[in-house]
Formats: sequence, C-alpha cells, structure tokens
Amino acid sequence: MLFNSFEFLAFLPIVFLLYWFVFRGRQWQNVLIVVASYIFYGWWDWRFLFLIALTSLCSYGSGLLLEHYEGQRRKQKCVSAANIVLNLSILGVFKYCNFFVENLDALLGAFGWHLDWVTMNIVLPVGISFYTFQALSYTIDVYQKKLPATHDPVEFFAYISFFPQLVAGPIERATNLLPQFQQQRHFDYAKAVDGMRQMLWGFFKKLVIADNCATVIDNNWGNYAELPGLTLSLLCVLIAFHIYCDFSGYSDIAIGCARLFGFNLMRNFNYPYFSRSIPEFWRRWHISFTTWFRDYLYFPLGGSRCDKWKIVRNVYIVWGISGLWHGADWTFVCWGLYHATLLVIYNLLGINTKYQNVVAYGHLLPNIKETFQIALTFFLFVISLIFVRAESMTQVFGYLSAMVTNKFFGSIPQNGITYLCFGLALLAVEWLQRDKQHALQFPNNRLFSKKVTRWALYIIIYLLILFNIGKSQTFFYFQF
Repeated sequence: MLFNSFEFLAFLPIVFLLYWFVFRGRQWQNVLIVVASYIFYGWWDWRFLFLIALTSLCSYGSGLLLEHYEGQRRKQKCVSAANIVLNLSILGVFKYCNFFVENLDALLGAFGWHLDWVTMNIVLPVGISFYTFQALSYTIDVYQKKLPATHDPVEFFAYISFFPQLVAGPIERATNLLPQFQQQRHFDYAKAVDGMRQMLWGFFKKLVIADNCATVIDNNWGNYAELPGLTLSLLCVLIAFHIYCDFSGYSDIAIGCARLFGFNLMRNFNYPYFSRSIPEFWRRWHISFTTWFRDYLYFPLGGSRCDKWKIVRNVYIVWGISGLWHGADWTFVCWGLYHATLLVIYNLLGINTKYQNVVAYGHLLPNIKETFQIALTFFLFVISLIFVRAESMTQVFGYLSAMVTNKFFGSIPQNGITYLCFGLALLAVEWLQRDKQHALQFPNNRLFSKKVTRWALYIIIYLLILFNIGKSQTFFYFQF
C-alpha cells in the first residue's frame, strides 16, 4: 500500500480510530498494529507476508536462544551468526541472485560457457533490505547485551512490521523502537498535531516536487546524447530534488504517521543540502542507514581508530557494500566507491569534517566560505546521482561526456524551470527552519502563533498539492 494512494487515505483513519477508541490496552494495540501492518504490506503482494513472518520468527527465536545460553559465549556466537547468515541469505537470494549469476555468466561467457539454465525471474520484495537490517540489529544488540531479549512475540512482530516505516525506513533499532511497544501509550494531542504537520510537508515534497521532477527527468533522460549541456545540468539538479523530496518525503510521512500512534521514530534527514562537506552530508542524509553501517560494520572493522591505510580500507569496504545495498548493479557499486573516494580525500587532507552545529546559526545567510562549501558539497553529490539514475556504466560515462562535449545552451525541458523553482522554494523554507525537526514545526514563532496564520499556511500547501500534483509514482527507495 502506498502512502500516496486512496487506499491509505481510508486505511489510516480506520486504524487510528480503532487504535485509540476500541483497542485501548497496550497488548491489544500491539495486536492491531501487527494486523494493520500485515494488511498494509500484503496489499502489494500477500505471498511475501510469509517472508517477513519468517524473518521475524527467526530473529525472535534467536533472541530467546541468546538468553537461554547466557554465559555460554561460544554458543551465543553460533546462534547470532546463524541468524545473521540466514537473514542475509534470504536477502541475497531475492536481491542479488540474478546479479551474481548474470556476472558469473558474463565471466564464463568469455571462455565459451553459459549459465542460462541457472537464471531466475525473481521478484524483489518491497522493503526487504529495510526490515532485514532492522531484524539483524535486534540479534546483534541482544548478543552485545545492549537490550534484553523480548518474550512477547506480538511486540516483536510489531517492531519488525510497524507499517509507517516498514518498506522504506527509517531503519529502526530495537533499542529505540521495541521498548515503545512494551510501554503503555496515551494519546498526545500536541504530538499528533505535529505529526500531521510533518506528514503534510512530506506529501508536499513527494506529490508536488518529487513526482513532477521525475516526469521531467523520464521524458528527457533517453535523449541525453542530443541535449545541450545546460539541460543536462538542469536534469542533474532535478534528480537531486526528486530523490531528496521522494525519500525524505517518505520519511516525513512515516515519522509523522508514527507520532499519531504515540511512537517516536528516529530522524532520518537533517537538511543534508546545507552540508559543508561530504562527511557532514552523510551525517545528515538517510541517518538511520549511515549509522547502521557505522555501528555494525565500520566500527567492528576498526573504524577510525587505526592507521590511515586501514581507515582507507574500512571506508572502501563499507561504501562498496553500501552501494551494493542500494542496488544489485555495478552503477550502485561505483556510486558507493565514488563516495568512499571523496570521504578518503577529505580524511587524508585533514579537512574539517566534524561539523555538528547548524550552519549559519543565528544568521539569515551563510558567509562566503560556508556558501562555497555548501555549493561544492551539493555539486559533488549531484554528480554521484548520475550513477543512481543511469542503467549502466556505459550510460554514466555517456552522460558525463555529453555534459562536457555537447553545446552548452539550447532548449530547456517543458516544466523543467517550473519545478526547479519549486525545489529552490522548498530549500528556502527548509533553510529558515534548519534548526527545527521539520519545516512545519513552529515553536515560539511569532508569525505562526495565531491559529489563523497556521491554517492559512496549511491551506496554501494543500492547494499547491491539489493543483500541482504530479503523476502518482511509487517511492524511489522501494526498489532498495
């Protein structure tokens, strides 16, 4: 079920009313969440419910076994490793089997051998990378004694399948989300209202900017060899707006929706396009994903507490795997290695990468240095998106070559400038709200202290959605 569908428009209020007015007890609310989440996921293809149930059951059982073998570290290690291997194997079969078979076939084809009989038409289950990583974090955290194993299967199944963030994150940790299913929840009007504001902003990003930018990109991408350099550059910027507004829009809707039910999900985007370096960018973009790889892969490899060449090795390993996580294609692997190279360069040059503060805090505009840093970081990220959008490495190099060799000035795609302006307007609003959790959060804001002012803004956004809604498309990160 898509957030931007009429089915969800009917589904959400029904679940909300049942949750707060019928299923009042914590345990019954958890049961409702599991049922609602399985309906939400099964709406796409009910057969894959068995897969998420298997992942949940195995990870739940691993927690109980880890508790049972308390003090027997060797047996605990075997249990943890078995569950990790099982879950990664399931992910590997559905997401990477064809990729590896096709590449092996291409390699053997050089010697006249072929493996056509091995290839399979495997459908990639929506969100499998997200809920698999969520299940893995539980097993690892129990093994590392960061939280006790849960004995309530309903709580655990609710944690894995919680419908707001099930198919595209945030990738929640058991240490954050699972305890919330173990506590009594009470309706909080202020939290619910703030959640609806965040959902409204997420829908605006998705329906008005992301979908319309995607339409412009799709209509012109196939002709990139004939387009002028200016148009190709514009398409790159529109790709940046498309992916950001699509994915952060989903996260805003998910986080806001969870707040309607009394849950606090982790923040997934922190205005990444205002970053002053690539390392800072990756602390602000898809935060649940980058921190997952940091904690469960980068740190165990040694992190940054080793000599420089081992740091370089660790960065390339993490980002190579990160690229493969995003997609079973060499374009994604190269995308990951591209960012690994940038991170290594920043590290080796000793450039300040420890920015934690809000850029230009207390000032309307950034200074010249900050402006240059933000522009450079945005440019470096935009270039990487050609790898994400391209269907092959040949297309990547062809597009990059056309940007440089084609004539620069020429015709601009229809509506390209319009949605570029929408994207820039969105960034302007987020710049003004960059010290807030989301763009429609108005604590202690004089301008929006009056209810009539706030409602006027909500109506304007609603009308913008109504009159500029793009062709409804699935969320970009569903493919991961």
